[in-house]
This record gives sequence, C-alpha cells and structure tokens, in this order.
Amino acid sequence: MPVPKKQPTSTLKRAVTGPMLMLFILGDVLGAGVYALVGTIAGEVGGAIWVALLVALGFALLTAGSYAELVTKYPHAGASAVFAAKAYRSPLVSFLVGFCMLAAAVTSAAGLSLAFAGDYLAAFVDISPYIAATIFLIFIALLNARGIKESLSANVVMTMVELSGLLLVIFAAAWFFRTGEADFSRVIEFKAGVSPAFAVLAAALLAFYSFVGFETSANLAEEIRDVRKTYPRALFGALIAAGAIYMAVAIAAAVVMPVENMVNSSAPLLEVVKASGLGIPPQLFAFIALIAVANGALLTMIMASRLAYGMAQQGLLPSALANVLSKRRTPGVAIVITTLVAIALTLTGSLATLAQTVVLLLLFVFISTNLAVLVLRRDKVSTDHFRVPTWVPVLGIASCLLLMSQQDLETWLRAGALLLVGVVVYGITRAGGVKPLNADDYSVVSETEK
Repeated sequence: MPVPKKQPTSTLKRAVTGPMLMLFILGDVLGAGVYALVGTIAGEVGGAIWVALLVALGFALLTAGSYAELVTKYPHAGASAVFAAKAYRSPLVSFLVGFCMLAAAVTSAAGLSLAFAGDYLAAFVDISPYIAATIFLIFIALLNARGIKESLSANVVMTMVELSGLLLVIFAAAWFFRTGEADFSRVIEFKAGVSPAFAVLAAALLAFYSFVGFETSANLAEEIRDVRKTYPRALFGALIAAGAIYMAVAIAAAVVMPVENMVNSSAPLLEVVKASGLGIPPQLFAFIALIAVANGALLTMIMASRLAYGMAQQGLLPSALANVLSKRRTPGVAIVITTLVAIALTLTGSLATLAQTVVLLLLFVFISTNLAVLVLRRDKVSTDHFRVPTWVPVLGIASCLLLMSQQDLETWLRAGALLLVGVVVYGITRAGGVKPLNADDYSVVSETEK
C-alpha cells in the first residue's frame, strides 16, 4: 500500500472497553424514543405499537451492518464523514455527510432536553421548559468535558436506571393482568381508517428515532480498545437487546390502557404505570424517566463533540474545534459550540418535530454510509475487519428511501435550513485557508494504537 503523506494523529484516550461500548449504545438507544414517544407512535399505528418498532429495528440493523464494516475498516473519530471522504473523494460531499450527522446530533439533544423538561420534570418542579432545558444542556456539557471515562462511567449507572424503568413497565403490565382487565386484543389493533401497511410505515418513521442512537458509537472508534473485534459485537448485541425490550414495553402499554389515553401525554409510560394499579409512586418512575432522557442526551452530545472534533481534524470545520483540553483530553471547544447550538434549537419546535428532523438528517447519512460500503469494497486494507453481505447495504439504502418518502414538507424545510447553515460554515472554513484532507490521508489505525 502507498504510504500516506500525512494522517490525523489521535490525541484521544483509548479507554472504552467492550462492556462500556455496549452500555454506551444501549444507553443511547434506550432513551426518549420509548419514554416520551410511545404515545405519538401509538397515535400513528394504533395498539400494534410493537409492529412499528419491529420494522424500525429491521431497518436499523441493515444500516448497522454497514457501520460495523466501515468502522472496523477505517476506525477514525470522523466516522461517516471519513467514510464519505474515502468513498466519494469530494470534500464538499464529505462535509455535507458529516454536517448532517452533526446537525442531527445537536437537534436530537435539543429534543431530549425538551423531553426532560416536560411532564416527567413537572412531577417535581414547576419551571419554564426552556429554562429547564438550558440548565440541563449546560450540566450535560460539564460532564462531557470532564472526560470520556467519567462520562461513560456515568452512562453505566444511568443505563441501569433507565433499563430498570422499562422492566418496571413490563412488570406493571404483568401485575395488571392479575386483575382480569388486561386487553390483549389491542396489541393487534391498527389505526382505524388507515391501511395497516401505511399506518405501520408512518409509525416506523417515529419508531426509527428510538433506534438511531447506534450510529453515535462510530465516533468513538479512536477511543475503543481492540475496535475491530469489540465494535460489531457491542453494536448488534445492544440493538437486539434494545429491540426486545422495546417490543415488550409496547405490548405492555397497549395491554394496560387504551391508545387514546397515551396519545396526548409527553409521559406515556408514567400513565401506564399509574393505570396498572401496582402502587408505584409516580415521582419514582418520573425520576427514572428523567435519568433515561439525560443519558440519551449525554451520549448524543459526546458524539456531537467528537464528530465536530474529527471534522475539524479533516479540515472540514474551523480548526479551533480540534482543540483538546490539556488535562482532560476532551474536545473542549467542540463541546461548548455544540451545546450552544442545541440550546438555540430548543426554541424551534416540539420533541416530535425535532425527532422527525433528526431522522431525515440521519437518513441522508445512512444512505451515504450504505453506499460507501459498496464503493469501498475495491479498497483493500491489510488488516482483518468485519464484512457484511452485499445485499445488506443495498436493502439499507432502500429502507432509507422508503422512510424519506414519509417525511412532510415542514421537516424537509427545517433540515434544509440546517444544511444551509452548514454550507455557510464550510465556505467560511475554506475562505480561511483551511485545506481539507485528501481521502488517502487516512491510514488504517494499527493494532499498536489500542
């Protein structure tokens, strides 16, 4: 292989083990998607919530396969932007892919902060949602800046808490079954007046948001120990575990209460627990839900800051974003900027509208990543890596196009506005004399860097 003229030098610490990575992915996936959006999904599909979640899981696993191949082949912090750079050899395309991912991350964090400041927080304190969301995001930034090991240690604890909350919902439904009032017929009921296929597809668009946390882990590639073996196992293990838990929770919710009782609540699982008659203090479950949402926001902002850092190293964003705190070895400037943008986005819409925007932005990224797998098959590397069958990325692209077709005009306009901002930033970066790295500037990370 030709020796590259230069390559990005990692200054990040390899502190992420296999169990930590699996909990990172599981914690990111098991978040507001189920705690806050179950009612919204039910409003689209009816009581058959689990069907929409199963379809969304299938779509997610397809694209996850492409990520597993490319992350183990090119383990760099820029993730999707790096894959695009190598596949398409266009700095602008690489930037747009990376910026879609970055915009999706900060938009998701904004939505999660609003979920945090909703009905679950109202169980404890009466405060303006936007003030609460701002304070919440600042706290997340401080924890992110402290260090990757500290952040992921906090994630371990919070993931256990949010997992316990979901298991509690399942147990509450089992308890409710003893009353003889459980209605299992609702789990196969679809929304009236709509074709079941269209209802499932519309609901899967929202349900997909419940799984899209998996791609954030790709940006930890330079911080994962033995990335080529660890990453695929953790990725697929976490997604399958999350899918099984989600579907059990969806069935539990439909059995306990009618769909219409969940649709209008931003804390639907709290309503399910109350209706079960189990006698769990509402504030206890609300606290668990707040931890779940906080965990999702923390992991999303970890990804956003690492992606901004990686893109700055590529020369796609201003070089200041590549600055690392000397003692903590975390991307301090990137953390500050991504937090400020997330705070601003909380003023632009509800959790549901922000979630749809996140999904649309990520669908562009996922199409690029699935296509990159096919393009880069001709690029042989000297190290072993995970490989998926060719039909996986092909079906991954098809699934993304199908979900795109379900997005409304408002979502397209919001995503377009964010991309326009990105193009302006890219122009400013290039005008400042920063030259993007070439595709060949990314070498394969050696085993000695573990």
